[in-house]
Amino acid sequence: MSGSIFSFVESEVEARMSLPLQQKLMEISSLTSKLLRKNFGRGPVSCFAFANDRFLVFYIRGFMSPLESTLLEHGNGDHVDISRSIVMKTVINQLKGILEFEFEQDIASFYHDWNYPQNTGMITVEFENKIAQFVDQNQGVNIELKPLIDEIDRISILVQKKPEKTEAYFISPKIYLVKRDGILVRIEKALIKKGFEQTLMVTKDELEKSYLHRDGRFEEILHDSVVDIFVDWDFHGDKSIICFVLK
Repeated sequence: MSGSIFSFVESEVEARMSLPLQQKLMEISSLTSKLLRKNFGRGPVSCFAFANDRFLVFYIRGFMSPLESTLLEHGNGDHVDISRSIVMKTVINQLKGILEFEFEQDIASFYHDWNYPQNTGMITVEFENKIAQFVDQNQGVNIELKPLIDEIDRISILVQKKPEKTEAYFISPKIYLVKRDGILVRIEKALIKKGFEQTLMVTKDELEKSYLHRDGRFEEILHDSVVDIFVDWDFHGDKSIICFVLK
């Protein structure tokens, strides 16, 4: 981490610990934008953070470089995926210490995914313990989470197998998360051991998203238009996060 960014965090983090959650999230969003700009050479148009239970979710808009746009126009989306994943490892390493210090909780997993046609993205952070309790839960109680879990299980079976455990979380009135544990089949585990993790990631991303968008009944379940579906995996932990962003 550069000295300037570290100094910024060290000098202001104690003050932010006492801030209301919403103000803290705004400042964390700003810092995350700076880290993305520092590592990618450009920052997003917007970056908003939402927190509830054990999860912190960043929703990112307008984060596409001219080079990436050219690669996508020529059908080289896989190269964009791979290059972003490499750079995101550095961003995550820098962000991890900041967030653990901010929320005084250890981080279990990081996830990130990108919707290139819409130029949007998400970063989801799973902490070991609860970091926030959404103030106005009444905004989300009209959504039954069990049908969402059942629908994800149904699609998971079509693509690979039923997860050993599936949980759904209300993050904000417009963001829902589904976490799956125990999703990898034996051949996938073997490919990971052989060093084909990146190839498997790209393949699963394309395959699973096609089923989620084509076969999912999520708008019926969530009672709203779904504008983004993000998916990422923690292969070594054998778990996955699906993030739904509503209109």
